[in-house]
Amino acid sequence: MTTRRIRGTAAAVAMAGAVAACSAPGGGGADGGASAESVVIGVPSEPDTLSPLLGYGKDGNSKIFDGLLARDADMKLKPALAKALPEVTDGGRTYTYTLRDGVKFSDGEPLTADDVVFTYDTVLDDRTNNTAKSELDAVKEVRADGDDKVVFTLDYPYAAFAARTVLPVVPEHVAGGQDPNTGSFNTKPIGTGPYVLTGWSKGEKLTFKANPDYWGGVPKVKKLTMAIIADDDVRATRLRSGDLDGATLPPNLAATFKNDDGRKTYRATSYDFRAVSLPTGNPVAGDTAIRRALDLAVDRQAMVDKILDGAGRPAYGPLPLDDPWYAEGIDRPQDLDEARSILDEAGWRTGEDGIRAKDGRPARFTLYYPSGDKVRQDHALAYASDAKKAGIDVEVESATWEVIEPRMKHDAVLAGFGSTGDPDFGLYTLLHSSLAGDGFNNMALYDNPAVDEALGTGRRSQDPKDREAAYDTLQRELVKNPGYTFLTHIDHMYVLADRWKDLTTQTEPHEHGFASGPWWNVEDWQPTA
Repeated sequence: MTTRRIRGTAAAVAMAGAVAACSAPGGGGADGGASAESVVIGVPSEPDTLSPLLGYGKDGNSKIFDGLLARDADMKLKPALAKALPEVTDGGRTYTYTLRDGVKFSDGEPLTADDVVFTYDTVLDDRTNNTAKSELDAVKEVRADGDDKVVFTLDYPYAAFAARTVLPVVPEHVAGGQDPNTGSFNTKPIGTGPYVLTGWSKGEKLTFKANPDYWGGVPKVKKLTMAIIADDDVRATRLRSGDLDGATLPPNLAATFKNDDGRKTYRATSYDFRAVSLPTGNPVAGDTAIRRALDLAVDRQAMVDKILDGAGRPAYGPLPLDDPWYAEGIDRPQDLDEARSILDEAGWRTGEDGIRAKDGRPARFTLYYPSGDKVRQDHALAYASDAKKAGIDVEVESATWEVIEPRMKHDAVLAGFGSTGDPDFGLYTLLHSSLAGDGFNNMALYDNPAVDEALGTGRRSQDPKDREAAYDTLQRELVKNPGYTFLTHIDHMYVLADRWKDLTTQTEPHEHGFASGPWWNVEDWQPTA
């Protein structure tokens, strides 16, 4: 029996990948177009790392790795490396998993319980730069009981814990001899998954081949290429030319393929929202009256209609309108009169140029959005237009993430977030004060004791009614004191050559395209002929 004590600390969840330059996938439609055995997909960004020890694939659907559990098309948990769903005992404090027989890593070595223990132990080690530590805050200890059983002991009952065990498992015999932060495993991973990485040209493409020894059966798609193309228009052009077999596209560009023979459009609902972060330390964006006025000044429905071509919903908070945890009655239409009244009462007076000022400071701040992202650009411009109607001057600028990241603690950003599975998954890292300014976590540096208390109750309570009340309180607090202006929830759009049958999509998080879309289960695809 092997036992390891886990010493985790709360930290951050990185919510955005590096924006990559576009380049030819090196095979393009010639590979994908010839048969159903090779596929080239265009995606806007690539991961920073391919190591689960640093956060890659933590929400599931990695093509290189598997977790103890996975999700099906309806987002229900199902066994993966585990034979069955966990046995839960001790009032929700102990989870026991029995491993599937005969699973091997792609180098031929067998999977054992020690690999699972090593994975979680390393992820939660203070020395590992994994920004997702707070997601496993409940874990007290993980131990191997023989070769095929893994036992998790929690500090407190965590209702959503099983869904956290979609975390990919890595081989101790390879990664255990490396520094998890700098080792070669980050770019040359070995896993149990349906595909094996064969090459990674940063900013250009990642190539994979089918794992012939995959425990779930050998995939029919033998070669998979993910072409990194940051610019939406370029991605659409290359799809139309046949250089790509499929791509993730914004709604307006996906609509241009609607009547194309041989291609099919897929629409996935999501928890993915666009919002403007309003950093507390910014003298204008951090003012509560400014935040409340902006919340009322924006025309969310117009953004859905005009920017998303109807493929989305207005966002009145971080949870979608149709989510069972959504707080009824917080919907609010554009109300410019009320926005102006709030600013008047707070002492923000309109100047001759139409821009308000208070104590000599104009109501002006900069809003950044990532270059090449047309959907965020359009949201930013619409937001600035609506803000100006209330007398607030929002100066919109595009930049790379390398430029934006150092500015996030002080300047507003057109951000994208959203996690599936449980409200704790997305809300804690977005809003808890302990994570303020920690990378992409709590970008607004939001600090609200009532929200912190609600997040704690939602995470630790086993009573569904207590959890529901906590998240209801949280959403209503965000209306009274918004640290973000929530704009829209976006439906994800994909276009793909119609050579495979019965393809599906899942309800998706913010992170999508690389492991989501119709190719979330590419290993199960069957050709049409």
